[in-house]
Amino acid sequence: MTPYRTAAGYGEAEYEDKRSRFIGHIKPVTSENEAKAFIDEMRRTYADATHNVFAYVLREGNILRWSDDGEPGGTAGMPIMDTLIRSETENALIIVTRYFGGILLGSGGLVRAYSRSAADALSAAGSVTMTPCAEIEFVTDYTRFGGIEGFVRKNSTVRNIEFLENIKFNCLVETKKADAFIADIIERTDGRSAPRMIGEEYLPLAEK
Repeated sequence: MTPYRTAAGYGEAEYEDKRSRFIGHIKPVTSENEAKAFIDEMRRTYADATHNVFAYVLREGNILRWSDDGEPGGTAGMPIMDTLIRSETENALIIVTRYFGGILLGSGGLVRAYSRSAADALSAAGSVTMTPCAEIEFVTDYTRFGGIEGFVRKNSTVRNIEFLENIKFNCLVETKKADAFIADIIERTDGRSAPRMIGEEYLPLAEK
């Protein structure tokens, strides 16, 4: 698993050029079915629009797809794709809705408009880095809880704490920091805890 950058969530931005109205939408997606469902949703929502142009990048299978949706070839879908590639944004879909304003923009004008709409949508959504994290489980006794809880909350994302005969922690730590975290837990419990990694998943970390 390696880190990757994606949209923080749904984003929308509007731009006007020579009376043509461009509405950019972005959404994180992880599969073609998810991407196609969002495209269909936007096409239904903006059924009266002149064009609904899209591009998306999926990590699994290294999939890159785009459509000009009736605009001159290379003036719409590819500029949106270029925005995703240049920003290193993956597992994301951008669709730009255009309402034609009656004035032709020309090839260069279309490229600029679709590029700006895509970039504005990405800016509106914000970005996160999806970071590989190890899920670590360990048990400690009640006498050590006060001394360990603050450290765990400061250095991990706590998924669950169970108060049973002993106290069981489940937390997520960046994979690259997992060994050091485990060593600290062992030291702080005087070797009475045996932390173990039980899985690995991505956790979104906001970009600063």
